[in-house]
Amino acid sequence: MNTVNDITKDFGTLYYPKSALVFYETKGTDTAMYVEHFDMDSNGTPINAHPLTVKEANVLAKALQTDEEKNTAFLKSKGILPTNILHINPNAEKGIVLWYTKAQQRQLYFVDSLGISNGMAQVPPMLWLASKSSLTVFALASDRRPTEKTPLHYAPFFNIYEKGNVCMGTVSIDIKNSASVEEFTQAWEHYFFNSYFSHSLCENLTKKNIVNLWKDLINTDKPFPKEVLKKNNKTLKNLL
Repeated sequence: MNTVNDITKDFGTLYYPKSALVFYETKGTDTAMYVEHFDMDSNGTPINAHPLTVKEANVLAKALQTDEEKNTAFLKSKGILPTNILHINPNAEKGIVLWYTKAQQRQLYFVDSLGISNGMAQVPPMLWLASKSSLTVFALASDRRPTEKTPLHYAPFFNIYEKGNVCMGTVSIDIKNSASVEEFTQAWEHYFFNSYFSHSLCENLTKKNIVNLWKDLINTDKPFPKEVLKKNNKTLKNLL
């Protein structure tokens, strides 16, 4: 005899039918339409048929409007645009944001093989360029808001290629289509600083040995030594 197993517990989110709409239309050239609303019982069977009420129509319209707003909310600001945002392309598929951050103290993580302790350290001012799936970073020489003529420097971190693009390794990137510009930039900064720095992808990104640089800075209050930054012969305008 075959045993019936209940596998519903292995499903993802389950959605249950709550109501249904049936649209009726008259035939002929001068057509008219009538909408009937059905409730659903516990078995998913339509019951309690009645004309669609104004209240029910408003609930439906609000739900549809909310979904539409989510689809068009990508990279919109929650209020006044943050002053550190330099450029936005809000295209849902190819959207990008260019922003900068001032020198700050951040928690950093390193793999054991580097011989650098995890901990807090001062990082330099940075320029960030991101899409939904990729991140490029550079260092800046000052906290001033950059202009098109501002020289860019190599970002003094591990996991970064010479062109500034970041190798995110096994980090799972999940940027929603409904993400505001604030959520977008915060998410990328979180992904970058909360992943483990593991290896150098390009030699001589800094004027000082990069391992010794972070050994000297980690778990201290020392400001980041901007004199170790190296220019990469690009300006902000090259990113626009």
